[in-house]
Amino acid sequence: MKTLLAFFTLAALAAASASPADAKGCLKGAVVGGVAGHYAGHHGAIGALAGCAYGRHRAKEQARQPKGQAPAGQEKI
Repeated sequence: MKTLLAFFTLAALAAASASPADAKGCLKGAVVGGVAGHYAGHHGAIGALAGCAYGRHRAKEQARQPKGQAPAGQEKI
């Protein structure tokens, strides 16, 4: 019982002291990855983690591109 109380206390302190994160791309990726992971063998948490990482990667890629330029692989021929 003490271990459970200590865990929740630590989690509450960590949540209260955390600064706001820039989650651009992470939330959408986590939702899609979580659903895909759930249907691919009940591994929703692993899928959400991978989806968040991929979504964050894509958001950084899009932020680096100049406005008006087509994404890589989608240039007009």
